[in-house]
Amino acid sequence: MKPGRSLRFRLFAFAAIVVAVALLVTGFSLSALFDRHLERRVGQELDTHLNQLTGGLRFDANSALSLDREPVDPRFHAVFGGLYWQVGDETKARELKSRSLWDTDINVPEDTLRPGETHVHDTAGPQGSELLVHETLVLLTAPDGDHRLRVAVAIDRAEISTLETGSARDLAPVLAILGGVLLLGLLLQIDEGLKPVYRVLSGVSAIRNGALRRLEVDNVPQEVGPLVEEVNALLDAQDQAISRARDRAANLAHGLKTPLSALVSDVERLRARGETEIADDISELTERMRRHIQRELARARLRHGRSQDRTPLKPIVDGILRALKRTPAGEDLRLECVVDAAITVPVDPDDLNELLGNLAENAVRFARHHVLVEAKTSSDAIVIRIGDDSPGLDPVDANRAIEQDKRLDQSETGAGLGLAISGDIVDAFGGKLELGSSSLGGLEARISIPLASRTGSQSAEPS
Repeated sequence: MKPGRSLRFRLFAFAAIVVAVALLVTGFSLSALFDRHLERRVGQELDTHLNQLTGGLRFDANSALSLDREPVDPRFHAVFGGLYWQVGDETKARELKSRSLWDTDINVPEDTLRPGETHVHDTAGPQGSELLVHETLVLLTAPDGDHRLRVAVAIDRAEISTLETGSARDLAPVLAILGGVLLLGLLLQIDEGLKPVYRVLSGVSAIRNGALRRLEVDNVPQEVGPLVEEVNALLDAQDQAISRARDRAANLAHGLKTPLSALVSDVERLRARGETEIADDISELTERMRRHIQRELARARLRHGRSQDRTPLKPIVDGILRALKRTPAGEDLRLECVVDAAITVPVDPDDLNELLGNLAENAVRFARHHVLVEAKTSSDAIVIRIGDDSPGLDPVDANRAIEQDKRLDQSETGAGLGLAISGDIVDAFGGKLELGSSSLGGLEARISIPLASRTGSQSAEPS
């Protein structure tokens, strides 16, 4: 079966797409949340450095600006270390800056700052870097008056990008594991959800095999219930149609019975007049019509499909042999049954009687002294053998008897028709009928009936 036609494949593919989209959205969302959190955390760190710087600014007696203590982070002391500070005295046009700036400055926009406010900027930094800047304005009193001090602290955004990239790299395997767990869970959910469908399929297979008559409605989910009811309704309609067809076939047979009887009478009158050639032609046509009618009636009576119950084989064979023993052809024969009493056959009793009766009758008709019926069970089939000690048949004639429904002995009646009807019954139950050499030296009819369904014995529901 093509994957595109599999319901499981379609559901799993749709689930995989949904999971993939959900994981992508989750990944981008978590990355964005982490970036915002990291930005706030870095901003808090820069504000802390601002507070340390503003708290350490001093003016001496000569109004010279100095810093009591620099921030302790070592990046401030490494040239282009990625963390920078700068204090600009707007009143005297002087500035202090960290060693990390070396011979460069933090270029902050010329915006208006009120004392105590903190502004955030992105600006170009040393060696082509991009800086995140936090700056504030401080009014500090010196001996020569108030001074406006613009204090700025900056960090290289490359450090922030490194943390963001590392976070995304750490998040990817977690999302991959989560996706695998979700897909596994969805696959299990799909299998669990499809079980009712497979149970319906198994039930339909059991109906084909004869193990069930109808599907059970009580133990299926509400969504599958209408399907089960429709299948049962279809089966009911099929049974009714078959019943009507059988009735029509029976009515047709009864309707033709009287005309055929009249033809037989006409044939006898023609023979009495000496017109034997015309009588023989009409008799042959009448016999051919009778044989076709009998075969179609047998087909109409045939219960297609495997029987719900298993029929014990030995009582059927014993009954047939007892009946044949009382016939003129069978009263002088040895009719032997070698069948284990435990063997049962998945064939309707009426069909089994029709099948074995036709073959046993043929054997009795041509046997000289002995007819043997035996049966054996293998792992997958039941083999029934009906043999005799007749002169036997050529293999070509044997195959022709079954495949072409040709009468092999024109002096006898019913042999070819019996083989044809038996072949129809065996075929209806998925079996095989073969003719070959008997252990008694004559002809043997071998019937093989499978124990499992014609479509296979595998369960419809996957394990």
